[in-house]
Amino acid sequence: MGSNQGSITFASWIRRPENNHLVVLGKPRTPSTPSQIQIFSFDSKNNSLASSPKAEYACEDGDVVSVAVHPCGDDIVCSTTNGCILFELVPQGQDLKLLAKDLPLLKDVGPQKIVVFSADGSRFAAADVDGHLRIFEWPNMRILLDEPRAHKSFRDLDFSLDSEFLVSTSTDGSARIWKTNEGVPLTSLTRDSDEKIECCRFSRDGTKPFLFCTVQKGGRALTAVWDIFTWNKIGHKKLSRKPVSVLSTSLDGKYLAFGSNDGDLLVVEVKKMEICHWSKKLHLGTSILSIEFCPSERVAMSTSSEWGAVVTKLNVPADWKDWQIYLVLLGLFLASAVAFYIFFQNSDSFWNFPLGQDQPAKPAIEAIMGDSQTLDDIL
Repeated sequence: MGSNQGSITFASWIRRPENNHLVVLGKPRTPSTPSQIQIFSFDSKNNSLASSPKAEYACEDGDVVSVAVHPCGDDIVCSTTNGCILFELVPQGQDLKLLAKDLPLLKDVGPQKIVVFSADGSRFAAADVDGHLRIFEWPNMRILLDEPRAHKSFRDLDFSLDSEFLVSTSTDGSARIWKTNEGVPLTSLTRDSDEKIECCRFSRDGTKPFLFCTVQKGGRALTAVWDIFTWNKIGHKKLSRKPVSVLSTSLDGKYLAFGSNDGDLLVVEVKKMEICHWSKKLHLGTSILSIEFCPSERVAMSTSSEWGAVVTKLNVPADWKDWQIYLVLLGLFLASAVAFYIFFQNSDSFWNFPLGQDQPAKPAIEAIMGDSQTLDDIL
């Protein structure tokens, strides 16, 4: 387990080629320094962040609030107390430089509580602290939806895997589904009078058309599942005994991660809907603000205001590497070849029929195919 101590506003993975992933951190303003955005390299062998940043940017005009990293890793959108800034990572020797660019439609809109890209990078959504929801095409920034009264105040936000839908939850416990292509509200999720829908994530494996939401029902914390074809609730399960502060899903959709209000990290296998990893008091005494799975490793990064960013190696089965798959296929091929050879040698093939007392001996091959001179004469 590795950590970056100090107060953190946000943290997110930046996917890079050859799994040389980076991490972007947002740090709040202090009496001596402005609010900062910092880029750190990730050491997969030690599961830790570098001690010093590869790039940083000082936000002189406001404090950083939230961040969204494009799936390709090229674009980083940071929300500040004034509006949004687009950053591009530019190589500069052994380090990197954060090149800031304006986002005209989001430059002076104030703090956006949540900013998020869709899984394919074709959509971008921004939800501000007063319930104003905006959805754009990316990168042309064509407005798909601009709804000032989407909610009283946002709790969570997520795109479906195919970018067709957006789910948003409110601090009042309600949840709405938006159809992104048409830029209209589609439906509201049904709930009982004593239920509050809080965190939300669509499934990511491409085979299970589900929406997962954490629900507070009375004094119980539940995980509920909706079918995204009918938007009917199909069931719920009690996984965590504690209120959930944040919900995340792995990029391959195999795992869900839950952060609790007192610092626990739980990971659930979606196929069985059972807990497979539990780090108790990972952020001792503080609420976990965010959780993100590493793009290529079974590692999760969680953040809190007191303990900063903590990188945790998960106690789940490791994924098969490409060379391991090829080795297994080669082994199966060789085993099949050996089995065929043994079967052939021990089977009653055409030449291995038991010869009776009056049966002729096995004929020479020339008797069937003809000798080479005969074939040459025919050809």
